[in-house]
Amino acid sequence: MRIVRFASPSGMSFGVLDGDGQVAQIEGHPFGAISFTGQRYAQADVRLLSPILPSKVVAVGKNYADHVKEMGTGDAPSQPLLFFKPSTTVIGPGDAIRIPPGSTNVHHEVELAVVIGARGARHVSPEQALSSVFGYTIANDVTERDMQASDGQWTRAKGFDSFCPLGPWIETDLAGLGKDPADLEVTCTVDGELRQSGRTSQLLFDIPTLVSYISQVMTLLPGDVVLTGTPAGVGPIRPGQRVECAIEGLGSLVNGVSGADTASTAGGAR
Repeated sequence: MRIVRFASPSGMSFGVLDGDGQVAQIEGHPFGAISFTGQRYAQADVRLLSPILPSKVVAVGKNYADHVKEMGTGDAPSQPLLFFKPSTTVIGPGDAIRIPPGSTNVHHEVELAVVIGARGARHVSPEQALSSVFGYTIANDVTERDMQASDGQWTRAKGFDSFCPLGPWIETDLAGLGKDPADLEVTCTVDGELRQSGRTSQLLFDIPTLVSYISQVMTLLPGDVVLTGTPAGVGPIRPGQRVECAIEGLGSLVNGVSGADTASTAGGAR
């Protein structure tokens, strides 16, 4: 099932996107039993937003060996390396990634994003972890690389408004598509040029390990998002460029890049 959040003339809603390109509106949020309102829209007549507005985005650094090597910042971690992206970083498909004023070294980072389901996750074991997962979507962990290097910790470099595109939907049944989240192709292109290519089978810490590890530190609430790490090939993006992050079974997330942030609303349309 593909869960979307969308804007229509009647407001913002959650819905289910079917194979015919129709969005069936649902009552309330998508966690638990799905109840349809009976209202349907053609996908072309609505605007897809970020599929979820999480209370927090918990990200994992240095989780692909080839990315660790390309960054040249030491050995791979012995435990998952966690950091936060504020909820205000989240934008949706088609929204602009906004380059901070004066910045010339903002990078793309395509990642598989895990969305936590209704039961949440607190002190779960790796064996229990997947029962806390609602579904999967695509993320771009946009990073200001100069600030990341100078600050030592990553809050500023990872935390600008618009630095976490998510979407275009949450897929709740990858197995039904014949796909396994443990082995999906992950790519990123900029203006059609392939920059990143990897597979989730290359993760140093797999999804059950990550969800379990994070849940020992903090409670993951329904709708929270875990970013699982990025493969090698990260590189700069500049105003006017088009960034496409794609993951097997999940489609593609496309965002343009704009200049200095002049938006008056935090996080854009989201």
